[in-house]
Amino acid sequence: DIARYSKLISPKDTGHNEQREVRLLERCPPGHEGKRLVDEPATILNASGAIIAWYLPDALTDTTQKEIREATNLLAPSLEKSVRADGIWQTNQKWFKRGSDNVGATPGCINLSPAWFQQGHKTVSDPEVSASLKGPSCENILKAIARPAAIMSAALRVMHPEQYWAGLRTLSNLGHIAVSKDLPQMPEALQYWASVFNTLS
Repeated sequence: DIARYSKLISPKDTGHNEQREVRLLERCPPGHEGKRLVDEPATILNASGAIIAWYLPDALTDTTQKEIREATNLLAPSLEKSVRADGIWQTNQKWFKRGSDNVGATPGCINLSPAWFQQGHKTVSDPEVSASLKGPSCENILKAIARPAAIMSAALRVMHPEQYWAGLRTLSNLGHIAVSKDLPQMPEALQYWASVFNTLS
């Protein structure tokens, strides 16, 4: 049962303490013997029948993966600027490595949001468009991620309908607030925002 298992573990459980792992396995044994190879769409249930994972092989087609790579390339300047030698844990240089021969996405950590709440800024009471979306490339970035974001939203509609509808209500409310308060850039960003989540990291 995933609920019981989650109560037994803590952030200190790294998976490297063999004795600890044996004890956890004894208390929460798998529901079947040995390993099973799953090569078709499936859901994984816990002991109480709750879905704890969806396995959807090939859900992202080659075309969609190409779109994601192209969108990531548009974000390369922001990703590159986000990594610092003295950065906090999310942006510290030591956690980001380039692939061999500099192949692959630019390493970095950014947040995309049409309505980012500026925590820690006492003078800011309203959400703002996140820094990564401020500027002339905002529309291009949002158009580039639109289809992958819509696919993710459609998946959430099936997997967790309550969260999906809550997300839509939130975005609708943000749209009304952005217009009524004349918040800079937010109505435009929301116009092209295709995700039911209000932040993508």
